[in-house]
Amino acid sequence: MHYVTYLRVSTDRQGKSGLGLDAQRKAVADHVAGKGEIAAEYVEIESGKKNDRPQLARALAEAKRIGAVLLIAKLDRLARNVAFIANLLEAGVEIAAADMPEANRFLLHVMAAVAEHEAQAISDRTRAALAAAKARGVALGWSMPGRAGEQRQAARKGAERNARKADQHAANVLPVIRQIAARGVSLRQIADELNTRGIKTARGGLWYAATVRNVMARENEIEAQAA
Repeated sequence: MHYVTYLRVSTDRQGKSGLGLDAQRKAVADHVAGKGEIAAEYVEIESGKKNDRPQLARALAEAKRIGAVLLIAKLDRLARNVAFIANLLEAGVEIAAADMPEANRFLLHVMAAVAEHEAQAISDRTRAALAAAKARGVALGWSMPGRAGEQRQAARKGAERNARKADQHAANVLPVIRQIAARGVSLRQIADELNTRGIKTARGGLWYAATVRNVMARENEIEAQAA
């Protein structure tokens, strides 16, 4: 039996989960051991657009092309993502999850229904709460007088949060860059391969030689922060 593996790291959650690429590769290898072999691997570096997963689309297409099982390293919270599950169900391929061995198409159908129901319930409660607050005359948003200080503080925190996300994204993508660079290719070629793989920059854009150089130059700084 052949497997196409789908691994993912998140710019803002990988550090918290502690489950990086190496651990995910071990998890899928353990799952496959004695059952077959891994035919292809796809790595998703998630951006802020949670439903934008080009590597998932490529993994599904490849699994369908060669008749392989799509093996997801980390299903966990994605099981609550309606769009993600819909993509899996519509692909018409066999699905397995290293962290959720009991997962199958029937279970994914159930998960999708539950997730959709919960999303609608949350949306309804939010609208009701905002309508009730407005009816009581509560000022919503940043339009209240005297909140300039809060706005500045929120902007500062936002900038710090964006910087942390950029650092985390660089840490996530560096192993992929090192893997490509080991072949002795140029920065331009590294950028081209990252774009071909569908891996986005921290801002969700395309890679260029200068972008790759900047990320590689930050490697020592990132390692110092992790130490």
